[in-house]
Amino acid sequence: VPWLPRSPLQDKDGNTLSDEDISAEADTFMFEGHDTTASGLAWLLYNLARHPQHQERCRQEVRELLKGRDVEEIEWEDLSRLPFTTMCIKESLRLHPPVTAVSRCCTEDIALRDGRVIPKGIICLMSIYGTHHNPDVWPEPQVYNPLRFSLENSQGRSPLAFIPFSAGPRNCIGQNFAMAELKVVAALTVARFTIRLDAGRPPRRKPELILRAEDGLWLLLEPLPEVA
Repeated sequence: VPWLPRSPLQDKDGNTLSDEDISAEADTFMFEGHDTTASGLAWLLYNLARHPQHQERCRQEVRELLKGRDVEEIEWEDLSRLPFTTMCIKESLRLHPPVTAVSRCCTEDIALRDGRVIPKGIICLMSIYGTHHNPDVWPEPQVYNPLRFSLENSQGRSPLAFIPFSAGPRNCIGQNFAMAELKVVAALTVARFTIRLDAGRPPRRKPELILRAEDGLWLLLEPLPEVA
């Protein structure tokens, strides 16, 4: 950018970043900001298609929020006034987390309940998918139930029970933006279309670095009569 000073990029300690360092940062932003959000959106629309009653409730919530405004006129402030749609998004991220696992290096010894100790310096693989499907924390974990995330039902639940963006100092830097993207796309889609399953092409989960579906995730979108 010509109007910015031409100084070398540096990390927080003032060390100059190499081309490889800059490339790694760019790869991280592309991976975290695109692949993951696309996976989250696909599975969200799939879950709304599987549960038309929840889809319709989202649609009514969006219509009530806009109150005659065109759907393109949704504002940033509107996104905090979609509580049920937000619950649907969170439950979809629980059931189908875009990133299924992360690794972390222990910075200190960690004592487990059974007395064993994970030594400092050990790299642990943390299963986000497994955490989100733990029946001790999430009864009937395979059931899509957005009301798990109501204020009442969230009381007393550990914040580490739901970690689609990881947790702690190394959590996802873009999680608030990602949630905003999910809310906007969900609102714009349900306001314009009915989302249905493609019965001839059911999805099969394909856990890679990102949770995908083999051969894609196929849905049918039908324009709503009033906006057709």
